[in-house]
Amino acid sequence: MPSLWDRFSSSSSSSSSSRTPAADRPPRSAWGSAAREEGLDRCASLESSDCESLDSSNSGFGPEEDSSYLDGVSLPDFELLSDPEDEHLCANLMQLLQESLSQARLGSRRPARLLMPSQLLSQVGKELLRLAYSEPCGLRGALLDVCVEQGKSCHSVAQLALDPSLVPTFQLTLVLRLDSRLWPKIQGLLSSANSSLVPGYSQSLTLSTGFRVIKKKLYSSEQLLIEEC
Repeated sequence: MPSLWDRFSSSSSSSSSSRTPAADRPPRSAWGSAAREEGLDRCASLESSDCESLDSSNSGFGPEEDSSYLDGVSLPDFELLSDPEDEHLCANLMQLLQESLSQARLGSRRPARLLMPSQLLSQVGKELLRLAYSEPCGLRGALLDVCVEQGKSCHSVAQLALDPSLVPTFQLTLVLRLDSRLWPKIQGLLSSANSSLVPGYSQSLTLSTGFRVIKKKLYSSEQLLIEEC
């Protein structure tokens, strides 16, 4: 009579031999294809070359591992996931931003030249890249509204799009602030709004290093994300 251990061993070996790896779970490529389709769906009416897919088939993780890995990444670690193309686009965007600020109007008929300190320029660039990292089209899908706070009012300065041919997937509102030490100059600028001065630029004004960014996804009903820096 066979022992209990022999029967258990025979049953286990026959069970394991009848099971195939393919039946346990789908191949990793199926997850990559599904992720790619999801990314392309978010950029409807765009060619596939216009978007960075959300393909994770080459990441070395399965769906569950990918999700748990991304959940565990802290915000500073996103610098390690930077995209060279997005970094190049961000540099161009910062140049457009400075050009727009050089002709800003703050309630006056004459444009003021608003200057961004180097620290502010660097911080804004990093924040925009961080907010764009999870978007299907990256920074190319951003529509950037630029505003400047002046006391209790907020003036719209410009609306920038890196790729006008691309349907925006998310909107960023950048709220800059004037340096509080410049209030006497600002008041003088506003008081000259109705004066008959020779057309041209008013005096230059420096912006504060503090700013706020509001993110709104245009393909989702998620709540607004407000980042204070």
